[in-house]
Amino acid sequence: MPHLKLDQSLIDEARALAQHIVAPIIDYINAHTTVTIERTTLRLIGVDGVDEEDVPLPNRVVDGAMSLLPGGILRPFIAAMLTHQLDAQVTAEAIGYGEIVLHEVHVDDATQPAIDAEALRLVQEGVARIGAQRAERAAMVEELGNPPTPWLYVIVATGNIYEDIVQAQAAARQGADVIAVIRSTAQSLLDYVPYGPTTEGFGGTYATQANFKLMRAALDETSREVGRYIRLTNYCSGLCMPEIAAMGALERLDMMLNDALYGIIFRDINMKRTLIDQLFSRRINAAAGIIINTGEDNYLTTTDALEAEHTVVASQFINERFAQIAGIPPEQMGLGHAFEIDPSTPNHLLHEIASAQLIRDLFPNKPIKYMPPTRHMDGNIFRGYELDSLFNLVGVLTGQGIQLLGMPTEAIHTPLLQDRFLSIKSALYVFNAARDLGEQFDWRAESLVAHWANQILCDAVELLREVDKLGLFKGLEAGLFANIKRSPEGGRGLDGVIKRNERYFNPFYEKLLA
Repeated sequence: MPHLKLDQSLIDEARALAQHIVAPIIDYINAHTTVTIERTTLRLIGVDGVDEEDVPLPNRVVDGAMSLLPGGILRPFIAAMLTHQLDAQVTAEAIGYGEIVLHEVHVDDATQPAIDAEALRLVQEGVARIGAQRAERAAMVEELGNPPTPWLYVIVATGNIYEDIVQAQAAARQGADVIAVIRSTAQSLLDYVPYGPTTEGFGGTYATQANFKLMRAALDETSREVGRYIRLTNYCSGLCMPEIAAMGALERLDMMLNDALYGIIFRDINMKRTLIDQLFSRRINAAAGIIINTGEDNYLTTTDALEAEHTVVASQFINERFAQIAGIPPEQMGLGHAFEIDPSTPNHLLHEIASAQLIRDLFPNKPIKYMPPTRHMDGNIFRGYELDSLFNLVGVLTGQGIQLLGMPTEAIHTPLLQDRFLSIKSALYVFNAARDLGEQFDWRAESLVAHWANQILCDAVELLREVDKLGLFKGLEAGLFANIKRSPEGGRGLDGVIKRNERYFNPFYEKLLA
């Protein structure tokens, strides 16, 4: 594959700036927890289900113990388990029925060693369950093999998990390698996770553990049928980011949309809540072997791509640093970008190649996720089909890892089975036709591609300098990404942020890394 001749000192400066930007945020994260993290902790030790009012039991337990959360939910909850000789699920049900009140459970120096020992046992069991699913994935990949990259990534979004399964299996048989189940509209704004199989989502299907289980089983069946492992994707952004990450880990999802900044910028979720939650969710993803997908492509759907490409690169360096601290290895960092330059731009294709090649070269060991043209799709399916073909050509030329396929009618309606079929067959044709195109030449230093890529890198470093000067919270408040301004005290979910006290206890942070 050809490589750009980039200024290594600028790349080193970008990573150093990202490290400096992220460091004070990590200090803030380490001093706080959230209601979502405490609910996730309960889920990982075996709590699930809803009470008689259909309130998820993790919510019921945590909401009834807010004054205890500075020390974490684990000790008082396990103290209740030991006092009443119940397992985690039955204890949560008893709390839901009002039969146990956590504030009345006593934890002191005499009882704490037994409580902590039981907590560590349950934490190890939770981590082992995640590890077992990771081992199952590895065994299936060993048995069935991986397809060549770029992996063909397609979406299903019927709102009905059973119809999604039909469409997902059809797409896999047609050649898709990754199936993404789009979430129901605005689920990211819910501060609870719906329960059970669902059939009435709007614009997508609710992310629930039952839905994950159903789709995983269906794709395992199809994987064996077609002779290659089919990967499953869902979304763990939003107010329930760590909870959905945990459910995905327990049901062997393979990729999850997980971005440090996306929920802040595009869903107006409080930045403090989001940044605290992203670290814990990524610890879970790291342990589960789940590839995270970041959302920088969205910057190019709200602003002009030629003007904003550097913001994508700057954000990728920040996301990379957050992911490193969370324990995500390079092979699980699916940093995102997109093919979104206005097609009327002279040499539009060369500018797109420059952007894609730059990101591929900046992050060489990562499964970069490349998003298709959407902003400039106008309903002309023939023009759209040509744009998608150019996108596929750039993807294979520049060695992208994950290629989300465009659909010829996505500007008109939710893609139908035949739209997905055409998209997959077109991508397979282009990938086969140009598989080794990148091995045939190199980029001249004076070429438009090399010049534009280096300009993007320079602008990205300049933006990182500005973010570093302001601090990340102030930079987001100033609208440095996507021209959208967010207040550190605004957005949804700030009331769910809790300052830890000196007795805070949650061994999952360390054990997930192990």
